[in-house]
Amino acid sequence: MVTRTCCAVALCGWALLGTAAADEPQLNQTGNPLLAPWNGGYGGYPAFDRYRLEQFKPALEAAMAQELREVDAIAANPAPPSFVNTIEALEQAGAALNRVQSVYHIWSSTLNSGGFQAVQSEMDPVLAGFSDQITQNEPLFRRIEAVYESAARTKLTPEQQRLVWVYERNFVRAGARLRPDDKARLTKINQRLAGLYASFSQNLLAEESGHVMYLTAADLGGLPDSLRDAAAAAAAERGRPGEWAVLNTRSSTEPFLTYSDRRDLREKVWRTFYSRGDNHDEHDNSAIITEILKLRAERATLLGYATHAHWRVEPEMAKTPENALALMMQVWPVAVARVHEEVADMQALADQEGAGIKIAGWDYRYYAEKVRKAKYELDMAAVKPYLQLDKLREGMFWAAGQLYGYHFTELQGLPVADPHVRVWEVRSGGGQHVGLWYFDPYARTGKDSGAWMNEYRSQQQLENVSPIVSNNTNFVPPRPGEPVLISWDDAVTLFHEFGHALHGLNSKVWYPSLAGTSVARDFVEFPSQLNENWLETPEVLSRFCIHYRSGEPIPADLVQKIKRAHTFNSGFQTVEYLAGAIVDMKLHLAGGAAIDPDRFESDTLSSLGMPQEIVMRHRTTQFGHVFSGDQYSAGYYSYLWSEVLDHDAFEAFLEAGGPYDPRVAKRYHDDILSVGNTLDPAEAYRHFRGRDPRIDAYLRAKGFPVPASPTAGASATP
Repeated sequence: MVTRTCCAVALCGWALLGTAAADEPQLNQTGNPLLAPWNGGYGGYPAFDRYRLEQFKPALEAAMAQELREVDAIAANPAPPSFVNTIEALEQAGAALNRVQSVYHIWSSTLNSGGFQAVQSEMDPVLAGFSDQITQNEPLFRRIEAVYESAARTKLTPEQQRLVWVYERNFVRAGARLRPDDKARLTKINQRLAGLYASFSQNLLAEESGHVMYLTAADLGGLPDSLRDAAAAAAAERGRPGEWAVLNTRSSTEPFLTYSDRRDLREKVWRTFYSRGDNHDEHDNSAIITEILKLRAERATLLGYATHAHWRVEPEMAKTPENALALMMQVWPVAVARVHEEVADMQALADQEGAGIKIAGWDYRYYAEKVRKAKYELDMAAVKPYLQLDKLREGMFWAAGQLYGYHFTELQGLPVADPHVRVWEVRSGGGQHVGLWYFDPYARTGKDSGAWMNEYRSQQQLENVSPIVSNNTNFVPPRPGEPVLISWDDAVTLFHEFGHALHGLNSKVWYPSLAGTSVARDFVEFPSQLNENWLETPEVLSRFCIHYRSGEPIPADLVQKIKRAHTFNSGFQTVEYLAGAIVDMKLHLAGGAAIDPDRFESDTLSSLGMPQEIVMRHRTTQFGHVFSGDQYSAGYYSYLWSEVLDHDAFEAFLEAGGPYDPRVAKRYHDDILSVGNTLDPAEAYRHFRGRDPRIDAYLRAKGFPVPASPTAGASATP
């Protein structure tokens, strides 16, 4: 999550996530390490020390050929279609390809430099065409449909019935019922889209890695020591010792925009960051986006949907784009009203200082921090010395132990994709192996910016396979012997991504296609967003927010200031996110018209009354969630939908007595985390909460007005 996001979640392969195949020995004879089963303890793990760039293409080609043989054998089976010989057989197909694609996607997001981009540009369209070969296999689909329509289906277990439904739905949505000429056109569209997604991602990576602003000592006014140290390390790493570097990534630019006293440099950093993909050069993404939107619209029409948005949202909790928009537009006006209040506070402070400016985008974070100090006596720079990356990781482990009984033990000697990656074994309270957790914390050339979760391997009981998950962030490596200090927002993101990992680790399903995070897009962010809440619990703050020099825990009065300022800047945070979510949805409701991304973005935001002091969190030309793949297209609203679930669910803990209430934690594990996609997410949530979610808790958490009636606006809530 599922694809990579946020944040992100990333899964590899498509629906066929098998683990064994009869002809794997034949593949092993090729000598390509990527094709070999994952050996070693812990159920096996990827042999990163043996993988090389030149192995990917032949490994992908061989693994695809093998899976086609397996699928063709299932389709040609002379026995009458049954759950075992068709659906379960498909679950056991494609083991080698799933392993290869897992490593391939890790490379594309964390080691994407040099020759890999050429491999990706060639193979992504091939992989898209391969998926269509399976979903458009008519004899195979007839067998799936026969099982789906069989009276015997009612005698299957609920999980098996759900799996049959998932297969039938996925094949139909992928064009299994189209005429041959339409299938051929659909394949061409999917292959072209795959190539465009790769180009978009590579352009964005080039924009982020190709722009660095170097500073001298005279340019450092306002920057806290921790930020200066990180900038100095970044410059030294790039061969510029004695200078300071601001990278064109979110984790580097946002702290600079928050603390730098140099307005001219803030504007330069701001403009460089928000113009990524929109510089009218070889890395411009505008034409790519226009073509992606037209192809998506054409595909939706082929598949019988009004728009791409209707096709994408249909299997999610929202069901229709209109439902998703209704929720967004319920929140938008109150968030915008809060922004106007925030800007007024900032402008008043700037006027009081005699700054002689009108608040602009590059001023927002800087003056917001000044207002925070003035209103709440809270300086987030004073909080940062208590936010050590390793200590916060320990805090995440501790909270997971309290909630789920997990124990984390670091392992030495396992092969990793980069020397800075570390690995932990996760065990249950009874000592049983649960899975592996990989942590890739540092930025480097060829690594996507941001933070996300990868699922290297999904849990499944069909062949007793344990999960392997990873979290990925982009912090600047520290100087030797120094800790990594992170911002409060980064700490929240850390807990968020770990929530995705916990979702994968807690999975307990029988079939791999239903495992862990393979849930609706607007449900997959629910466990990750809920996990953010445990960062602010007194137990975590007092034990793990430790000053990196004195070793003293964060002072109680500073904790109280953080809590009092909890809703501060909620207007900005909500509007910069919602603007992107609404633009995303409207782009995909526009049909097949040729769209100029800049103009559409500008016109849409103007019609919404977007505050001029804020820009979308991800401007269209850099919107990787939406244009580096299909998964979050017309789906960026999912974070809001899931956040409504998150706050409503956390109130269940509070109503029961506290964040670590064991009874609610068990219900949450049993009804949400462990069930994967074995039942409808709305039903799963009702099992946990005893009712449908309400928006009230979300509004309270943001400090927004709550309707007088507790059910007001319920039709627009999840």
